[in-house]
Amino acid sequence: MNLIHRIVVSATLSLGLMNASIASPDTDWPKKPIQMILSFPAGGSTDVFARSIAVPLGEALGQAVVVENKPGAGGMIGMTAAAKANPDGYTVHFSALTNQAIAQALFNNPPFSLQKDFVSVALVGSVPHILEVNPSVPAKNMTELIAFIKSKNGNFNYASQGNGSLSHLESALFMQRIGATGTHIPYKGSSFALPDLIAGNTLMMFDSLTASLPHIQSGKLRPIAIASSERSPLLPNVPTLEQDGFKQFDVENLFAIYAPKGTSPAVVARLEREIRKILTNPDFKSKLANQGIQTQFANSEKLTEITAAEHAKWLKSVKAANIKVD
Repeated sequence: MNLIHRIVVSATLSLGLMNASIASPDTDWPKKPIQMILSFPAGGSTDVFARSIAVPLGEALGQAVVVENKPGAGGMIGMTAAAKANPDGYTVHFSALTNQAIAQALFNNPPFSLQKDFVSVALVGSVPHILEVNPSVPAKNMTELIAFIKSKNGNFNYASQGNGSLSHLESALFMQRIGATGTHIPYKGSSFALPDLIAGNTLMMFDSLTASLPHIQSGKLRPIAIASSERSPLLPNVPTLEQDGFKQFDVENLFAIYAPKGTSPAVVARLEREIRKILTNPDFKSKLANQGIQTQFANSEKLTEITAAEHAKWLKSVKAANIKVD
């Protein structure tokens, strides 16, 4: 080997070692558990969905993915905590995307945004909402429910998952459409709202099918209509709102995973790859479908487009309806 050849080989090896050194923080990731922050309490659809993904994701990564619930303010408390986290790959945000896009439109000067303060990882699916009532309400269909609400002359309490939530917006739009008034009672999520609805302290709510299904099946709540483009196979006899005459009232209640802005592209790519494998597993899809969760994968690039579209859509809807946070 001549001198020039030795110099070239030496330089190549040195460059390779340098590149390996630069890459090692990402290729060695993760070395410790990963925190998954979500914006709703335990027991609701966001929590069920997040925990369902966290377990197999942790197994795939070789480190536990630990779910942390930070509910309140239409999802802003959890989003803020995740946005402020160190972008070192050890914090991700499991987002109720549609809820947080609505909150972004409803609140004045929200401190953080999914678009500005996060990196998209993957869209993971959707969960339909259902309009339900306490069984004491003498209504078994939409016509009877509207007549009952109007007969109360404003003396009617309805619940939501919280100020600025999809549940809040659906309720406000519904009351506007039927020309009735009532008192909105916001909670910090389904698990806080459902006990009062079951007890009759509130009489109506738009809630996720996942959280409400066991109570509907037990007879503690009565379903009226589903806020989706299609009926749910879990409740095939419950019509959609559009079938009940409410045009353009179907909502795709989306969920997605993000990382704090500045997180390594290599980490994001690894997360995206493992999440795709989980969501395309037939057994996983079937298990979640039985809980009312519809798995749906979109990669990081596509999720960025979806996030922008959701923000634009709900900003327009909130302005048109002139809905304010209570």
